[in-house]
Amino acid sequence: MTHWTPADVEARLSEAGMILRRLPEPRRNGYFSTWPEIVHGFADKVGQESKPMRVSPSPRDIARMEETLTWTNCLEPIDGKIVWMKAHDERWKNICWHVGLCHAAAHQHWRYGLSLIALTLNKQPFNRKLPILEVIKLARSL
Repeated sequence: MTHWTPADVEARLSEAGMILRRLPEPRRNGYFSTWPEIVHGFADKVGQESKPMRVSPSPRDIARMEETLTWTNCLEPIDGKIVWMKAHDERWKNICWHVGLCHAAAHQHWRYGLSLIALTLNKQPFNRKLPILEVIKLARSL
């Protein structure tokens, strides 16, 4: 992609969060079970709810996710935390509780983080000392 907008960055971050959730859980080395695998018959499965199938992400998806993981390096820790929590579909109430900000301030930091990532990806020069709202306006105007 040649031109990044905050909306494009948000979509890519949420995609990376979804891929992270689809990855298999890490297992500790050295721990295993010697019990045989239980094979359930038809009678055992009657009346049970079906489990959703877990599809592993492709190597291309994982590569895109790994590229996206590096984008938050340019952010302050609080902004990076807000951006990643929102990418993982966390509710604003939980985000505000974890970072200690009210909803309006957390939302502003989230928009600032997306705008800062978009400007960095576009290699757009800007002054880091600009107020948060100015950076958001600058990213929106491109």
